[in-house]
Amino acid sequence: MSAEILAPAGSMQALEAAVRSGADAVYIGLKNFNARRNADNFGDDEFKAAVEYCHKRGVKVYVTLNTLVTDRELNDVYDEIKLIASSGADAVITQDLGVARLIFEACPDLPVHASTQMSVQSAYGAELIRKMGYSRLVLPRELSKSEIEDISKNSSIELEHFVHGAQCMCLSGQCLMSSVIGGRSGNRGLCAQPCRLPFGVNGKGGYNLSLKDMSLADRADELQKAGVSSLKIEGRMKRPEYVAAAVKACRNSLDGVKDEALSDSLRSVFSRSGFSSGYFDGKTGKEMFGTRTKEDVESAAPVLSELRRLYEKERQSIRADMLFEASESEAVLTVGAFGKEVTVHSPIKPTEAVSKGLTEKEVSERLAKCGGTQFYAGDVKCRILPGIYFPASAINEMRREALSSLEQIAAETPEKAVKPFHFTECEINKSQPKLHVRVFSANQIPKNTENIDRIVIPLETDEATAEKLVSSGAEVAAEIPINVFSNADYYVKRLETLKSHGVKLAWCCGLDAAAIAEKCQMEIAGGFGMNAANTLSFEALADFGARDALVSSEIPASAVSRLGSGICKGVLLYGKLPLMVTRNCPVKNELSCDKCGKSSFLVDRTGARFPVMCKNGCSFILNCVPVCNFDRQDELCCDYHLLYFTNETPDEIDDIIGKYFKGTNTEEFTRGLHFRNVR
Repeated sequence: MSAEILAPAGSMQALEAAVRSGADAVYIGLKNFNARRNADNFGDDEFKAAVEYCHKRGVKVYVTLNTLVTDRELNDVYDEIKLIASSGADAVITQDLGVARLIFEACPDLPVHASTQMSVQSAYGAELIRKMGYSRLVLPRELSKSEIEDISKNSSIELEHFVHGAQCMCLSGQCLMSSVIGGRSGNRGLCAQPCRLPFGVNGKGGYNLSLKDMSLADRADELQKAGVSSLKIEGRMKRPEYVAAAVKACRNSLDGVKDEALSDSLRSVFSRSGFSSGYFDGKTGKEMFGTRTKEDVESAAPVLSELRRLYEKERQSIRADMLFEASESEAVLTVGAFGKEVTVHSPIKPTEAVSKGLTEKEVSERLAKCGGTQFYAGDVKCRILPGIYFPASAINEMRREALSSLEQIAAETPEKAVKPFHFTECEINKSQPKLHVRVFSANQIPKNTENIDRIVIPLETDEATAEKLVSSGAEVAAEIPINVFSNADYYVKRLETLKSHGVKLAWCCGLDAAAIAEKCQMEIAGGFGMNAANTLSFEALADFGARDALVSSEIPASAVSRLGSGICKGVLLYGKLPLMVTRNCPVKNELSCDKCGKSSFLVDRTGARFPVMCKNGCSFILNCVPVCNFDRQDELCCDYHLLYFTNETPDEIDDIIGKYFKGTNTEEFTRGLHFRNVR
């Protein structure tokens, strides 16, 4: 079975372009809670009309409900779920664990796809979300072909992968740069794309966070053989001509059709100095970077009118098999499509032919004239009594009526039942918070751990150090970072080693990590990157065994204090926020690893310096100043406070811990996102 071509539709015009160009499915967003809130998107009535339009043409509709939400928004999310269920849409794409949990509970018949924003990168994570109830996983763009094949081979969930469109520098779902720099959250659907601005390396100029768009449109067969069931095109902010060109290019690839002119037009309508397949080929580096130049913009205009021709007419994509029967008493037409059949009885009765009788050829030619509709005549059979006459206009009318009836049957997708739900905010949590400390490297572990309740150490920590720390009395957790990819088996090995030396808890920064901890029979804590944003998301974490979890850094302080559920919740009180986790090191554009010396930084237009730290194949771009809210601890009511250390020296760490207990902030700090009105 051929892979599905999944097209973006940020407007009704783009949706029509996608369907008429050959898309098998489209993904669209309502006005709220979707990761492209700046697209036109669909109002309630327009949304239902869009679903009907697609279903009449045999095209599936997936709805993006893929942002993080707060407790105060859960009832509004539920209203959107009811709308989606009533429309007959085919699936929902989610990022937020709480939103998915709500759908699983309230509307179990509505399939849920795991967004690429969930950062699931391995077969371990894929199997975990399958067990949770997801029916499909949207893979990260950063995976290589061999990594995709590994996930397909070792998990049984359906896989979707991007085949064309923009690439984020950061692993999707882990970017805080837009929030921190511009107050607009990518996880909330309003990314300001600061990565497209100049960022130099160690003071040098350049666009070291701006990647070219990806294109694997001509390699659809490779993706399909790797185990990908759905080929996804990025671009709900793009114009209809772009959508049509990308869909047609994918359709050509699956059909084995070469069209160099279309490939050129696809590049012209939108690119950033061309395309890249670097991640898929496992070849990262400077050639993957690019910007949108004046020449790129000017190249679009000449191809637009040509691309509009791809979708100016209805695409005849639905096979209709027909049986026409005529006797002296009646004429009957039975037409089958969409797995359904309709029968039309003409009110006009056949009569005796005066000269030439009705022929099978004449009827077949009339029935085959489906132009202007989405149907084409498949197998046409006739059973005609010799010597009768039946008017051509009546045959045409029977065909139109039958096809119209089939359209309506296809559009009448059954509504999915939705159970009642209403969320009431919890009272303010007034527990006395414990202190948790996370270090990036083992040499940062504080010498005095007497007042520290938990220390999160890296997996690379040597056994003797781990054993000594466990014997000190502090709870020790081993951090499994968000960047799993091909490191999964290595992480399993390291975790089992630390477990044998007394470490019982894994601090999991993503769902892959949680699955790895589960395999190693370790207790689970939700770490940085898990994106727990509401009470239901914490309940979802508890469902697969998490003891506690860190609250998303983008959630307002007022919401943090009212989070419910039975597991403990923590807040980052100090630390340089990791603004990006990248698989393509920006520093390598200017320096080799030897010359970098793990002490490089990016510089933006204002002169702000963002440290870059590397570990296990990924770079972590840190904010230029740390969050510090030691003087406002009472406003962040939770079960524990986290001090998140990255590039601080041991002496600096001791000093900062001392300031925490005194309630005194560090000299240079930012309040972070809990005290900002992040949109």
